[in-house]
Amino acid sequence: IIGISDPQIGSKVEEEKRKGADLMILLDVSNSMLSQDMAPNRLENAKRAIAQLIDNLHNDRIGIIVFAGEAYVQLPVTTDYSAAKLFLNTINTNMVPTQGTAIGSAIDLGMKSFDFKDGTGKAMIIITDGENHEDDAVASAKYAAEKDVMVNVIGMGSADGAPVPLYQDGKQVGFHTDSAGHTVVSKLNEDMCKEITAAGNGAYVRATNANSGLNIV
Repeated sequence: IIGISDPQIGSKVEEEKRKGADLMILLDVSNSMLSQDMAPNRLENAKRAIAQLIDNLHNDRIGIIVFAGEAYVQLPVTTDYSAAKLFLNTINTNMVPTQGTAIGSAIDLGMKSFDFKDGTGKAMIIITDGENHEDDAVASAKYAAEKDVMVNVIGMGSADGAPVPLYQDGKQVGFHTDSAGHTVVSKLNEDMCKEITAAGNGAYVRATNANSGLNIV
């Protein structure tokens, strides 16, 4: 009877295929992201949060797009997390020569960078202060949502804003001024961020020094 029941002990290893998601980070690198209402500034705060996000990814692919007045693919979608952190470290505000906040162009470029034939879930996380917005990001987000790509936004900065530092040879030499000589104050444009997420079926979270909002998203 014992022999027929075929008792077994121990464990065995089975190979299991898991399909993760594709995540595209759209990072604002305009000069306003150097504002210091988040420590040490908005951009460095965002980069630190992205590095922590990469550490928590499993079986997911991640890509990075940087944008200001134009958008560029900094890192194609990949599972090479070491490469992702390496490319992340090189990001700065000098990467994009044209100033502005072309969120719509960044979303469009993100859509072109996805492989829609593999059947994986796809999402974008836009990290921006939303200032000097210059193209139709809402229409781009709506198109992405129609293709089942969720568009989320992390708002960097504060409603009160902060001056934009001016650097020369790596050293701060003052703050950016307008044509009248007044110091430029950069403020978080939350209304625009919320409009984008409403169209993109995503979530909007305002980052703080204590919480980047990426985990919530």
